[in-house]
Amino acid sequence: MCLRLRIAVVTNLLFSTVCIRAQTGDSIYHQLQAVEIKPFSQEAQLRLLSSESIITAKDLGKQSSYSLLPALNTVPGVRMEERSPGSYRLSIRGSLLRSPFGVRNVKIYLGDLPFTDAGGNTYLNSLDIGNLNSLRILKGPQASVFGANTGGVLLIDPVYKSEDSLKVIASLSAGSFALLHQNFLVQQRGQNSLFTFSQGYQRSDGYRANSGLQRVYGQLSETWTYHPKSQLRVLALVSDLSYQTPGGLTWQQFEVDPKEARPATATLPGAQTQKAGVRDQLFFGGITNEIALNQRMRNVFSVFGTYNDFKNPFITNYEQRLEKTIGARTYLDGDIGKGKYVSAKWDVGGEWQQTNSAISNFGNRAGVKDTVQAADQLNAQQAFVFGRFLTDIGQRVLIETSLSYNYFTYYYKNEYPSHTSAFGHKKFNPQPMPRLAGSYKITENLSWRASVSRGYSPPTLDEVRSSNNVVNTALQSETAWSYETGIRIRDRRDYCWIDVCGFYYQLKNAIVERINSNGTDYFINAGGTNQPGLEVQAAIWLLKPTSRGVIRGLQLKGNLTHNQFTFSNYKADNTNYSGHPVTGVPAYTSTESLYLQFPFDLSLYGQYYYSSSISVNDANTARAKPYHLLQLKAEWKKTIKQMDLYFFAGADNLLNQVYSLGNDLNALGGRYYNAAPPRNYYAGVKTEF
Repeated sequence: MCLRLRIAVVTNLLFSTVCIRAQTGDSIYHQLQAVEIKPFSQEAQLRLLSSESIITAKDLGKQSSYSLLPALNTVPGVRMEERSPGSYRLSIRGSLLRSPFGVRNVKIYLGDLPFTDAGGNTYLNSLDIGNLNSLRILKGPQASVFGANTGGVLLIDPVYKSEDSLKVIASLSAGSFALLHQNFLVQQRGQNSLFTFSQGYQRSDGYRANSGLQRVYGQLSETWTYHPKSQLRVLALVSDLSYQTPGGLTWQQFEVDPKEARPATATLPGAQTQKAGVRDQLFFGGITNEIALNQRMRNVFSVFGTYNDFKNPFITNYEQRLEKTIGARTYLDGDIGKGKYVSAKWDVGGEWQQTNSAISNFGNRAGVKDTVQAADQLNAQQAFVFGRFLTDIGQRVLIETSLSYNYFTYYYKNEYPSHTSAFGHKKFNPQPMPRLAGSYKITENLSWRASVSRGYSPPTLDEVRSSNNVVNTALQSETAWSYETGIRIRDRRDYCWIDVCGFYYQLKNAIVERINSNGTDYFINAGGTNQPGLEVQAAIWLLKPTSRGVIRGLQLKGNLTHNQFTFSNYKADNTNYSGHPVTGVPAYTSTESLYLQFPFDLSLYGQYYYSSSISVNDANTARAKPYHLLQLKAEWKKTIKQMDLYFFAGADNLLNQVYSLGNDLNALGGRYYNAAPPRNYYAGVKTEF
């Protein structure tokens, strides 16, 4: 099917069969609070002020049990890649130019607690999907309560919640490439408390050579309600993650043997010889106190900390990082009251973090540390204060004004080979991030919204001091202006829902990776980007859940993303790439899904994902081919007294596509491609009682 016809078919599906099931939950005013992610009521969903998407626990349950990638890629404007098991990359309305691995430009929270540290790193791959309850994605700069970011915010609710006094859940699944994934959860609810302990284990040999993964994960939480409107919450987790990194291949190598790890060259050994990989041991925890000061005002105060031991034997060296983070976050919100025609509410607060990083590089002798090459101490401090005011006029017009003021400073000292005695520092000018947003309810089933906001993202410590072992104090922050408008439509019977959004995003001082001839990397400010885009998401219940008939429920969902991103005043290596498509961004992606319910608690979920071709270098002389992914999952539920048994089986890449699910952009020697697994399978069982 040609691309133009395919787009027409997808668009017709979206606009003619759109809807989403109604959800009950929190108010509009609390849409941005990360205490507990709840679905929106019909009214709140219609009147949202920004492009938001929620992935509920039920949505996660329809996907494979071992990866966040398929679920996040159902959200328009979001792209997640996994170059090999455990090697995540995530972007929201942006490119992955800043992300040789990991997460950039996106702020992530676990409940009330920032999971992104002061140095800008987020170890998303340390989390186990079986221990996550739900996710909320906020697209575009979110100045109102989340500080420095240019892409958006990911809010994760990490705690499963049951109304039962005692809940026990255990699951076990296995699949292709020696995949094994196991989870266990126990939750006890007291009169004024909720205690949860959960645990996960995952391993896989991977499809490619040198692509194995193993993760051991544990998490506990406690919620104590010491007053009808006040709580004390504790969250702690530990993760021990190890995964191998096979490295990129040239197109010729990719065609001959996509399973191959990066081979040796005349000057550098291969990935298997060097035992390239990552070992990450992470401890994270925090305490939150939420207290009602009176009938119209409350305060939330959190303290948190992280300890991270990170090791990365690579082709050219062996990096070791020891990172310690402490921080605090607080905000006060109030309700001015509801008049005859106007009501208003407000937030004020702030957040502070400090991350101390001891970074050392050694020679890599087949996975063993050799002599020290460089050692530095880098400490980052990041803070912001914010205020937000929300006005509701006649229960029809919503207006939000917000502003945050952001501070970032890092300190650096060389401990080898210079043995510097004093810290130098780089202090960035404080940056304001304003936001103005409005929503107008045209009818009971149609609303229009618009917003303008400014984004700001300082360089991460990984970019300031990358694998070339040089502290780059010349690297500047990215800034961006985002303009957005959209409509939401629902039907009165709650069968259908659609969201259409157009945006324009203008980024300046883009931070991009460059590779030296010896294989080490560094980062520069290369110019900017112009990023107009269109996002459509929709769903329809063709048959709402019923207790009669062969088909007892049938839902269709779909989304379409169109990005027309180009470089602006973008120069690298004395070449001007202005007007070229932004590297790493497909022009079109779409996802369609079908959910069927049958008698005897049998269900079937199918999902189709399409990505158009992707430029893998700035010159646009090499591209990754388009691909089509099809996955299926069947589940059968059997209840025996107080125990529910779930048997499930699934398949991924049923069309057996040969494709790269994460490209090494601008890689030296044309080693852009990382082969994803061919057709593969999994099956498992889960029990709840």
